[in-house]
Amino acid sequence: MIMRRERRVVGFVGAAAVARACLVGIRAKPPGGPDRWARANHAGRTVDLLAGPATAVGATFAAARVRPAAGLAVAVAGACGTYDDLAGAGDPRRGFRAHLGALRDGEVTSGAVKLFGITAAGLVTGALLKERPLDKVLAGVVIAGTAHFVNLVDVRPGSAAGAVLALGVPGVLRGGEAGQVAAGALGAVAAVLGDDLAERAMIGDAGAHALGAALGTAVVLGTGRTGLVAHAAALVTAAACGPRVSAAAVGAFRYLRE
Repeated sequence: MIMRRERRVVGFVGAAAVARACLVGIRAKPPGGPDRWARANHAGRTVDLLAGPATAVGATFAAARVRPAAGLAVAVAGACGTYDDLAGAGDPRRGFRAHLGALRDGEVTSGAVKLFGITAAGLVTGALLKERPLDKVLAGVVIAGTAHFVNLVDVRPGSAAGAVLALGVPGVLRGGEAGQVAAGALGAVAAVLGDDLAERAMIGDAGAHALGAALGTAVVLGTGRTGLVAHAAALVTAAACGPRVSAAAVGAFRYLRE
């Protein structure tokens, strides 16, 4: 029991240390210059997107220590999110329908790249972590769906971090490999939480998708078929009601601030 608890602590601390070191390093010399990573947040304040890649690296580090396949899902989700953060700047299209509609018209948007990239990574990881064909597919849906869900609620400073904490704590308490991966996600987001809440940085698509993929992988590692079905159904419903989920997150943020 003590050894298992120590592994979760190591996962949390290790992810936090890696994420913080990465943030300090890339903030000192942002790839492509600081302007490339600057964005206006919901209140019009200029913040940077550097917390996103930092959390993705931290969460990937922790997940890969547990299972290389878990690290794959988180790394790809973070990379696809980073690509969308940079290449999709200024694109007003949001949601699956908009990007799939553009794809039908022959335009490959950064959102479409992110959608298919994260889905493929989720399915590959699910296939590596589970044995039975149906479980493999369900696991892929859970991993990709959780990545998308965390991004849906990333609407205000601290909202995605709050979702990660709410979803990650039960995984940590479950223990085992699931607990270690969940602890890594918590450690990575804890490393940038102060910057996020102070509106110095935002985790963007890179951080939201990477953290979501980590939490989804934790669910896959600690849940049987019944749990996978329940999670997959809930996540597909959330994706179908994307605008409502985001609006609910905005409402919750306002309630907590008042």
